Amino acid sequence: MSKRLKFFLSHLLLSFLVALSVVGVVFFIWYPSSLATAVGVTHIFLMLLVIDVILGPLLGLLVYKEGKKTLKFDLGVIIFIQIVALCYGVFSIEQGRPSWLVYNVDRFELVRKNDIILENIDQAQPQFQQVSWAGPQFAAVKLAASAQQRQNDMFTEVLGGISLAQQPDRYVELTQAKTQIQQRALPLAELEQYNSKADVEKTLAKYPNADAWVPLKANTVDMVVLLNKESAEVIKIVDLRPWH
Repeated sequence: MSKRLKFFLSHLLLSFLVALSVVGVVFFIWYPSSLATAVGVTHIFLMLLVIDVILGPLLGLLVYKEGKKTLKFDLGVIIFIQIVALCYGVFSIEQGRPSWLVYNVDRFELVRKNDIILENIDQAQPQFQQVSWAGPQFAAVKLAASAQQRQNDMFTEVLGGISLAQQPDRYVELTQAKTQIQQRALPLAELEQYNSKADVEKTLAKYPNADAWVPLKANTVDMVVLLNKESAEVIKIVDLRPWH
């Protein structure tokens, strides 16, 4: 086997292993369950990996020529560009990852890291001031205590386009919204209004402890949060539609 082919295969293998580790972080930590689809990152991320994993080694194969004076420099430039492109892509994906799943009035809202309003972050409870590296966390919105505050919240959302779910200073533990979740939870039978009966039955069969649901509002694909109504415990986020 020629040195040129050996370099190509080793470069391809190393690129593949790096890509595999990045896939693990992205799809099992940053965008778990169905959240990659909810945010719409899957095809963008896979396209980035394909370009980075395949294009880099192919360029190396094209420029590799034994005895070439600038061979090390040329290969170094290709590898450097490959690393920079991967790092930039991963950074962009990290900035847009789901950070909070926030219960607000009658639904969960998916809040990405770059959608968080940091203006009053110092007023948030300590556990809500930082985004976890372990994946998205659950929280609930503390409802307005006065009519004036409710009015201000309405103007902020309607005129400013800013949801309360984007403001960590309004977060409380999800357990504090237990009664509200129980009151607003919907029966599983209603899912068949927005999904095929076969899809609903197939999905629910995996989660026998779920007996209710609420919508999950996301920026690309809205989904369903399965619950146990008695405990208001989140069972699973599933790829079903919560409305037409």
